[in-house]
Amino acid sequence: MSHGSAFTSKLPDVGTTIFTVMSRRAMELGAVNVGQGFPDYPIDPDLSACVAEAVAAGFNQYAPMEGSVGLRAAIARKIVAAGGREVDPETELTVSCGGTESIYSAIQATVGPGDEAIVFDPSYDAYDPAVRLAGGRCIHIPLQAPQFRYDWDRVRATMSARTRLIIVNNPHNPACTVATARDLDELAALVRERGARDRPCYVLADEVYEHVQYDGRVHQSVIDHPGLRECSFAVYSFGKTLHITGWRVGYCVAPATLTRELRKVHQFNTFSIAAPLQEAIRLYLERHPDAWRQVAAFFGAKRDLLRARLEGSGLVLPPAQGSYFQLADFGALAGSPGLVDDDVRFAEKLINEAGVAVIPLSPFYREPPPGMRIVRLCVAKRDETLIEAARRIHEYANRRV
Repeated sequence: MSHGSAFTSKLPDVGTTIFTVMSRRAMELGAVNVGQGFPDYPIDPDLSACVAEAVAAGFNQYAPMEGSVGLRAAIARKIVAAGGREVDPETELTVSCGGTESIYSAIQATVGPGDEAIVFDPSYDAYDPAVRLAGGRCIHIPLQAPQFRYDWDRVRATMSARTRLIIVNNPHNPACTVATARDLDELAALVRERGARDRPCYVLADEVYEHVQYDGRVHQSVIDHPGLRECSFAVYSFGKTLHITGWRVGYCVAPATLTRELRKVHQFNTFSIAAPLQEAIRLYLERHPDAWRQVAAFFGAKRDLLRARLEGSGLVLPPAQGSYFQLADFGALAGSPGLVDDDVRFAEKLINEAGVAVIPLSPFYREPPPGMRIVRLCVAKRDETLIEAARRIHEYANRRV
């Protein structure tokens, strides 16, 4: 007897992500892909050589569940070198399958049936499903375009006895904004107030773009904030820092009590991460201890290149403060013949008629603001890719006037 019709989905409204959809369409149409956030250029040959060296040295069996001892020690040294506090690699640091697994494991460790987690829209699409799978529900608070700043009074009014977790993304994908020291102070005050009158509330900080900040900005991390470090999970990714998104190596920093709970989920989820990749990253960090220091300038130059090439295209480009993305407002073009007001349809027309894949912003919202006219472009591409994408967008916009 077939039981297919009796199956009840835990995520009935979740389909294939917009990133996957647009990248697949880009491949089918031969479009220039400045949509999904992955580099299209080679990684450092020294890093490639480290993988071969790790395999030859015998790092081919299970790594420790919490991450290799050597890599965790190297990460702890990097945190201090970047101006952060000392982290105990044994009790406060866990290597995960990319940043996404750290996010998932932290949510499963924290949120239970009936709990609520606050997220800020536009929000990365991995947060809400993980909360729902834990039996909780997300409360979506919008950040208002074009500044995309936090309204902490609204957060305070939204918090309830059910609020278990607040998820922040800094630097923010897709808004490309950066949290300030005052933002962290406000967040700490909310968590402190909540803990004084009810059960504790925790913070999950997605900080995977920690080193991708522009114009002299300095990263504000929850692990360094005296009011947040004891109640926060902070998530990081070598995919972003070392241009290796396909390696899927990330890590989570949290106080020992929270790390113990995260590892309970992690050990029955991915258990351990690819041993040769962990050793390769350790070797690379040992030989290139300042590699992360080059990231902001590297992506900053690409941001500036794309912005310069799109000048005069009719797109309005708010300056990206962080992340390796750039937002573009096509509102000025919306009245042109053949163009549309809807960002999803604009992205569809752009890939079909201009051969350029971008990501619309509205799928990052629970309830998109009416008349959303913003799309996201990724600058983590070869200069030639960015130049060609801009050329095609210019040509497309000129055809519409």
